Amino acid sequence: MARNGGVTRQAVTFGLVGGCCMVIDYGVYSALLAVDTPVHAAKAASFALGTTAAFFLNRRFTFGVPAAGARQVAAFALLYLTTFVANVLVNALALHLLPPFRVEYAVAWLMAQGVATAVNFAVLRGVVFRVGKPGGVDRRVVG
Repeated sequence: MARNGGVTRQAVTFGLVGGCCMVIDYGVYSALLAVDTPVHAAKAASFALGTTAAFFLNRRFTFGVPAAGARQVAAFALLYLTTFVANVLVNALALHLLPPFRVEYAVAWLMAQGVATAVNFAVLRGVVFRVGKPGGVDRRVVG
């Protein structure tokens, strides 16, 4: 019998969804940098688009929530606003601390993503979609 989809299955799905969202994020970031958009504006725009995709994909595929309630949308928005600030600050700090080299922007982007990703999974699972908690997702998923 599956336990609420299982944390392992959710973590794997979260990773796959995250990979798709990283492609969106990094693709937009790279494209905006290529047309001389200021780096912090490019990072903010790419994060916002990746985040929008993350909400819909994680809600449906990672945590199996068929429709979002107002509480979920608000909690998700607060979480991603917080991780948005952390993401942009880590990116800026990394660019400040890293010596200039060919892929410094990519390395800073990866560092910022790492911080945001670790926080996001834990808070999405435990707070936003409340997996295994009263009033949270209790749908049984086979697999």
